[in-house]
Amino acid sequence: MRLAHLVVLLGMRRTDFHFELPRELIAQRPVTPRSASRLLALNGSDGSMRDLEFRDFPGLLAPADLLVFNDTRVVPARVHGTKDSGGRIELLLERVLSANTALVHARASKTLKPHAGVKLPGGQTARMLGRDGDLFHLEFSGDVLEFFEAHGEVPLPPYIDRAPEDADRERYQTVYAREPGAVAAPTAGLHFDADVFAALAARRVRHAFVTLHVGAGTFQPVRAEDIDGHQMHAEYMEVPEATCAAVNATRAAGGRVIAVGTTVVRSLESAAAAAAAAGAAAGAGAGAGAGAATLRPCRGATRIFIKPGHRFRAVDAMVTNFHLPESTLLMLCAAFVGRDTLLMAYAHAVEARYRFFSYGDAMFMTPAAAALERR
Repeated sequence: MRLAHLVVLLGMRRTDFHFELPRELIAQRPVTPRSASRLLALNGSDGSMRDLEFRDFPGLLAPADLLVFNDTRVVPARVHGTKDSGGRIELLLERVLSANTALVHARASKTLKPHAGVKLPGGQTARMLGRDGDLFHLEFSGDVLEFFEAHGEVPLPPYIDRAPEDADRERYQTVYAREPGAVAAPTAGLHFDADVFAALAARRVRHAFVTLHVGAGTFQPVRAEDIDGHQMHAEYMEVPEATCAAVNATRAAGGRVIAVGTTVVRSLESAAAAAAAAGAAAGAGAGAGAGAATLRPCRGATRIFIKPGHRFRAVDAMVTNFHLPESTLLMLCAAFVGRDTLLMAYAHAVEARYRFFSYGDAMFMTPAAAALERR
């Protein structure tokens, strides 16, 4: 048994995914234009790397390849209000549940009590219905999304040390965003602009979309020492029929399915797992999931936690940004290329002065052979 496989079987520690990052490498603003960011191409099969610019990305693809994007749209999700008791409170939207109810993070000097009211901008109000773990279930006096769109501010990640600016409403958003519901951007998509899409079209590279509404939980640290003890936050996702058909056709033609971002990876792998489970339940047995290229439409909450030992059924390559130390997103990337290979690439990125996190540079990763389900 290979040592790497033995380590996975014995369990991995949160600190196995630590790396040192100089603070000045945390990007505070995006580059202009979007495609002027840098791109580190990492081959997971042999650990080789190339330093590129993102405008070089289309040249890494072939006409048979399929790019899959997350079309979620970031909501200006942070607002300030006043409790009925007079105290100030900050609300950060986590997930919309219905037209006028949502789960939120609430920050105040004293916790919000059941049935307590909150006065909000624009004459709106909210009332607490209950708790869901660390989240507060609120009923709003009007439409939730309309209220936040009118009165909220862009919820920049906690590692960006400045107040949101007007420019962030456009730049902390992909150019193809269309389905409102996210409170954090699917940042791998921030590098795509009209010039990149024109180059992709010239190479006849096709694309499809999923929706995963990124929650603020994406920034929550892993607190369990053994990563198997970590429970992922729930996020709404949808993999539509047209995308399933595009993925299945790409696989049948021998092309690659390339996920633009970890949210797309999580969506496609959730759909592949659901399709395999449905096949097994229908009596097809384990063979229905082996080499699981076949997807079925899927929607609902996902808590999928992809970590080393996961075998990828639906994704052949991915575009992603550089992630926080000890984060679930770093663990997902480590599952794809191998922990040692990934940390070696991150060490190179630090030495080469790449820009990190949401407004930072990008990686294009092809997988280690051991990461793929047998196909």
